[in-house]
Parts: sequence; C-alpha cells; structure tokens
Amino acid sequence: MEEINKESASTTQTSGVPLKRLVGPIVVSYGGGTNSTAMLIGMHEHGERPDYIIFADTGGEKPWTYEYLQIMDDWCKRVGFPRLTVVNGCFPQQKKDGSLENELLRLGCLPAKALGYKTCSVKWKIQPVNRYLKDISVKEHIRLIGFDFGEPDRAENASYAKVDYEQRFPLMEWFWGREECKAAIQRAGLPQPGKSACFFCPSSKRHEILSLPPDLLVRALEIERRAMSSDYGPTYEKVKGLGRQFAWSKLVDYASRQLSLLSFEDPPPLECNCYDG
Repeated sequence: MEEINKESASTTQTSGVPLKRLVGPIVVSYGGGTNSTAMLIGMHEHGERPDYIIFADTGGEKPWTYEYLQIMDDWCKRVGFPRLTVVNGCFPQQKKDGSLENELLRLGCLPAKALGYKTCSVKWKIQPVNRYLKDISVKEHIRLIGFDFGEPDRAENASYAKVDYEQRFPLMEWFWGREECKAAIQRAGLPQPGKSACFFCPSSKRHEILSLPPDLLVRALEIERRAMSSDYGPTYEKVKGLGRQFAWSKLVDYASRQLSLLSFEDPPPLECNCYDG
C-alpha cells in the first residue's frame, strides 16, 4: 500500500449535524469491519474527506480482514481518499514478539479481554496509532471512531477517556445502526467485510469459534492451553479459559463428540418415481 496523502480535509456538515471540529486533521481509526468501512463510505457520501486512515494490526486478525484491507485500499484510491496506513506494535518488546499472539504465548497468559480489561486494545491498537501520529508530527487532531447508533454505551465510555484529541462518532451523528452500515457498503458496490477481531478474541461467540479455520483454531487453543497451565493459571480463579466463563477446548471437544454421534453415510438408494415429462 502506498504512503497516505497528507493534504488537509475541508470542514463539512453531515445530515444537518454540525461537526464538533477543532483545529487539526481528521484521523480515521479503521478496524477492517462493517462499522469502520461504512463510516468511510458515509464520509464520502457526505462530502467529507479524511486526512489519515490508519489500521492498527495486532498480527492476529482473521484472514478475511487482511484480504479486505486491499479491497478498501483500492476503494480509497478510487474515490480520492488517502490510502490506508498499517501500523504495528511500537514498543521494543512488541517489535520482538511481532504480534499479540506471540506476546501471549511468550507470557503464557490469556488476552486481557478474558479478564474484563481492555489493555490489549490500548497496547496493540490505540498506542501504535498515537505513536505513528507523533512520529509524523500530528498533534491536535480529530479522531473518528466507528461506533454505530446501537452502541451508545461504547461511545459514552470512550468520551470519558483521557485523550489529547477530539473524538467523533460519525455513525451516531447520521443515526446509522448495523443495518444502515450494511446498506451503505452495498451502495458502494463493496462486499460485506463481516466482523473484524483477533481470531482468539475472548468475545467470540460459540459459532464463530467453531467456524474458525482449523489452523487458527489450533493456534487459539494453544494460547489457552499455555495460559491455563502456566504460573498465571491459578490466579485466574473464575476464568475458565479463552471464553472467560468457558474453555474453548471444552467447547471444541463437546462439538467434536456431538458430531461423532451422527452418521454421514449415505442412506440406501431409493428408486425415484418422479415424472420429468
């Protein structure tokens, strides 16, 4: 992907809602999922151009998210938006580990989300973006985050965060919920990106866990195995595994045993008496 364009964006209005705009460029935190993709499309539809579009890579995103980055980068080029910039962990140990997955394996611990914390997101998403902007001398700016109209609590919690930049939630300004986001992506002629998250995310639903590609599932189970058998294991108390209230390994084992009870052999052939004319 090419280096992003650093031209200034113009101030506009969206759906009659005045933008709370400080002096500084517009920075989009792009997550690669439905909401942040729709946010960019909505900006284009409303005549607003971002200055920076930044994707923070934990190294543990699902394959289709990485594939979608190229799709979105091509779209940005086509509509005259700055190209996507991908940033990674910025601290020395993060650079050595190379990914959140390797960090967890090295430490023998579960993702912070399994314990009810958000330090993974702060360390591997927010801080790399902050560091990148600092390195290119961007200080005061407006950061756009893709919380939709059905997520007021997330936006409210983010508003209380101690940050040195203005935060905006365009999807909420436009009253766009999940369905409106999907509709916007369809209008743009783009495929639906689906949910973006680490393949070992403790917030994964059971069907999402069981539908993971086998190689990713094996890697996720190894994170869980090491954590629960390491020195951290006894300190987790009520945490049973990657699912917090349940172990992924138990879920996979149960699903496997249930499938083994089913027979997939073809039944005896029956004569077809259908009349085809």
